[in-house]
Amino acid sequence: MMTNRQLFLEHVAQTSKAPLMLEIVKASGTSLFDATGKSYTDLISGIAVSNIGHCHPAVTDAVKNQLEHYMHLMVYGEFVQTPQVLLAKALSELLPPELGCTYFVNSGAEAIEGALKLAKRYTNKTGIISFKNAYHGSTHGALSLMSNEYFKNAFRPLLPGARYLDFNKISDLEFIGSDTACVVVEMIQGEAGAIPADPFFMTALRERCTEKGALLVADEVQTGFGRTGSFFAFSSYKVVPDILVLGKGMGGGMPIGAFISSRTIMDSFTDHPALGHITTFGGHPVCCAASRATLEVIRKMDISQIAGMVETMVREKLQHHAIRNISGKGLMLAAEFENAYINRQIIEKCLRQGVLTDWFLFAPEKMRIAPPLVIEPAVLERALDTILDCIGSTIN
Repeated sequence: MMTNRQLFLEHVAQTSKAPLMLEIVKASGTSLFDATGKSYTDLISGIAVSNIGHCHPAVTDAVKNQLEHYMHLMVYGEFVQTPQVLLAKALSELLPPELGCTYFVNSGAEAIEGALKLAKRYTNKTGIISFKNAYHGSTHGALSLMSNEYFKNAFRPLLPGARYLDFNKISDLEFIGSDTACVVVEMIQGEAGAIPADPFFMTALRERCTEKGALLVADEVQTGFGRTGSFFAFSSYKVVPDILVLGKGMGGGMPIGAFISSRTIMDSFTDHPALGHITTFGGHPVCCAASRATLEVIRKMDISQIAGMVETMVREKLQHHAIRNISGKGLMLAAEFENAYINRQIIEKCLRQGVLTDWFLFAPEKMRIAPPLVIEPAVLERALDTILDCIGSTIN
């Protein structure tokens, strides 16, 4: 009989030539357990997904409760479904009045697709601007926002009218013109290696978009739901986007995303044509119930204190001459090494020692440190000690 590992390689589509091949059979809090019983401390949260840890009781209870009522009923927007309504209301209570209308989808990339369509429909413009080294997903529209040719060239032609500006370079904002439908920006560039936006840059970007009639789209797929110390990172910049894009940590481990705007902008989807954006499983009631439970858990946390504690501990503990810099904010950090080869060696050694870390798409020389918000200081300290040991055994 073939093992699960053999079946995985035989029948599950692969996205790289060397998958991690961990066979996880249980996950709880900040720990993963493989088929041999070995435990791993999760320092990447499934890439900013498990913000409140794995299998949080509040989320599993919400899922079980909703399963007893109903699952899929009808395509999005046709039926009044209590989990969707309550989640949309809960989100509106966390956001400025300008962001009071939510369209639920299945993932962050799908939310980006919806946001692009919405911006083009509302403005009747076609120009799309994003920033170099930004990552907004791998679907065709989202891929069009990526400046990196290595990842997108094989899939051309992509969306026309896309332009890429230098992140945090105010002078580049002059390229936002009268033909620009939207500008898509991350408050912290995730796959560039956790690079925060400069506050002056964000203020200037908001002003330029308003001046030229372009919609400002904030991609908070990675930064949202407490990861940077506030519920949404844009609030710390005192800048309100026209469209907010969410995903990853939104569902407590269940697949869900959303794009949020004003009722006026969102109503663009209701005519010319009607049904301007449709999704079958977006706003799935079980996922919405899980998401609302996740929001309530985070609401009760002192996320500012948690983010401050984690960031301080990482910056103070990870002192080694091989670490050139630590970038990012809160629980979205990156430790930079001399090159990608050294970083990969350290990451592989950490994995063997039971600490799960990762690298970044556009910064392979950087180690991702993005644990769940529920990580205990003692657990984090042990994991950081392991990283230091692995650095020491790699760097002579």
